[in-house]
Amino acid sequence: MIHPAGVAAQLQPRAFTARGFTLIEVLVAVMILAILVTIAVPSFNNASLSSKLGGFANDLVAGAQLARSEAIKRNVNVTLCASEDGDTCGTTEGWEVGWIVIADTTPADTVVDRHGSLPDEFRVIAAGGVEQIVFPPTVAGTTIASLTVCRADPVGSQERVVSVRASGSTQVTRTSAGNCPD
Repeated sequence: MIHPAGVAAQLQPRAFTARGFTLIEVLVAVMILAILVTIAVPSFNNASLSSKLGGFANDLVAGAQLARSEAIKRNVNVTLCASEDGDTCGTTEGWEVGWIVIADTTPADTVVDRHGSLPDEFRVIAAGGVEQIVFPPTVAGTTIASLTVCRADPVGSQERVVSVRASGSTQVTRTSAGNCPD
């Protein structure tokens, strides 16, 4: 049996209730989103810079390790050097124009590997103006070098220093000096 009050309740139309957000709620949400984006963008830029610097430094380390192993394998001096043309050592610009690994072979030197130029805003500064690092087949007596990878425009707060020791081993150090000459 149906109760008469229950039937009446079922027959009456329901009141319309609005769903959604008010203008004030939307504005508050947009303001909070804007604040979060403002905080997140600089952190993203620093992470991106760190990744790029690390990648370029690792490319230099890979070149040094390749030169060291090729010197031992071929039993000749192998040179890691700055190169503008990708075929011979020498540059007027510095290491950021690119570098090559070249083996001292006869009758002509053999280019083992080439690395292209870095993006315009990045620099590789060689301490003491070193333009080439020679790896002898005996390993001992490798040219000692220190190459700093940095961003020149705009100057970043991070750098990577690639150190090559007399034994031919390499090390990358992260610094925050932020001194990158243009």
